[in-house]
Amino acid sequence: MSSLAYVSGTARGQTDRLLAEIAATLGAEGWALAGVVQLNTDRPGRRDCDMDLRVLGRPEVIRISQNLGAESSGCRLDPDGLETAVALVEQELAGTPRLLILNKFGKAEIEGRGFRALIGEALARGIPVLLGVKPLNMPGFEDFAQGMAEALPPEPGALLDWARAQAHAAL
Repeated sequence: MSSLAYVSGTARGQTDRLLAEIAATLGAEGWALAGVVQLNTDRPGRRDCDMDLRVLGRPEVIRISQNLGAESSGCRLDPDGLETAVALVEQELAGTPRLLILNKFGKAEIEGRGFRALIGEALARGIPVLLGVKPLNMPGFEDFAQGMAEALPPEPGALLDWARAQAHAAL
């Protein structure tokens, strides 16, 4: 069993909702968690939603999207917002979380930025990592993971079973 696992939902926002549910369930069970889950807020009259990251173990919610206008087709990611979230997660990772949950291994991570270094640090410290990967980003993720990641079905039970098995393996 790999200590790096990922999930890819098929419906819009499914992975975000699923990872948020897993974080809420494990948090309610008293797990020390590090990472972020994405909250998407639809806005009337706008095609794209606002994207925010809720930092696990902290009160902060960080806006990571930019409103580029109705006709824009460029990347809406706010790199400053992402780097703020990374810095906050890094502080939480300095403790002893049982699991690192990240909403996405995306373009920033593929390019060597974003949460990429923290994923490596967590794995080196024996902290399991659960993250979302969109099909578009799968080739870049596979290059990063080098065959060491386990694909999980987009079902709460499967993700919780994996996380709990990781906890038992660490004992």
